[in-house]
Amino acid sequence: MARDYRALDGVLLFDKPLELSSNTALQKVRHLFQADKAGHTGTLDPLATGLLPVCFGEATKFSTALLDADKTYLAKARLGQVTSTGDAEGEVIASHEVTVDEAQVRAALLHFVGEIEQLPPMHSAIKFQGKPLYEYIRKGERVAREKRRVTIHALTLVSFSGDELEFSVRCSKGTYVRTLAEDIGAHLGCGAHLIGLRRTAIAGLSLDHAVSWAALQVMSPVERDSHILPVDTLLPEYPALQLDEVQTRRLAQGQQLTVDADLPEGKLRLYGAGRFIGVGNLKGGRLSPERLSASVAKSAANADLT
Repeated sequence: MARDYRALDGVLLFDKPLELSSNTALQKVRHLFQADKAGHTGTLDPLATGLLPVCFGEATKFSTALLDADKTYLAKARLGQVTSTGDAEGEVIASHEVTVDEAQVRAALLHFVGEIEQLPPMHSAIKFQGKPLYEYIRKGERVAREKRRVTIHALTLVSFSGDELEFSVRCSKGTYVRTLAEDIGAHLGCGAHLIGLRRTAIAGLSLDHAVSWAALQVMSPVERDSHILPVDTLLPEYPALQLDEVQTRRLAQGQQLTVDADLPEGKLRLYGAGRFIGVGNLKGGRLSPERLSASVAKSAANADLT
């Protein structure tokens, strides 16, 4: 018998396991929670593990907030070998002796902190003429790629031994960590490829509060639901603004509000009657609705503004 799916709103901080695509992980979690609607906030490669926020119901409306957010990874790279894909999935196409020491590695990492240029790998989902690059490389074709500017906010050596190094990196949207590993190896003169990747944070969300697939499977439904976080968990970096009932109705009807508050311009988390109601955009002291929860929009649809 088919299971009954339910309306469920909120966010699960999921620790994606190895060799599971982000979409497969999403569908497994959605089925386990019997949620009628679910999405995630940005893919992780099958060979990468770590933080994958899963959004249920209303949370899917606000999931794009994390697409542009900074992300933090724990990465492992092997020096001395260059592969066809930049990671352990590819064939070794060049080998070099590794003679660098820890001081040289630390100096190399410093070279990549700040705004840098990266050449996107052919084995990526970036599109060229409507098709992802990986489709071309599967056919043995290569296409011209343009370098992209990304920002490395922090790059720290965790360990170094022999031909293997582990580093932590906090980076902007669009950064390819495997390309970073390759570029570090090229800078050291011995080449490198990525052999492990774990996402540990997205904006203010941390892997420390995530739950694994193995743990979810042995929980009772009540225990699993206790790990569902509020929708506004997705917006930790947006300043908050409280609205009264009239302001909430006006905003829900598409009107702008004059806001006399010491808040930075840009996107805000909005609250009314003690609950999260959506996201607004503040500019020049005027607040415009950007995306509101369905319940607020529905309640205001037939309301008479006084």
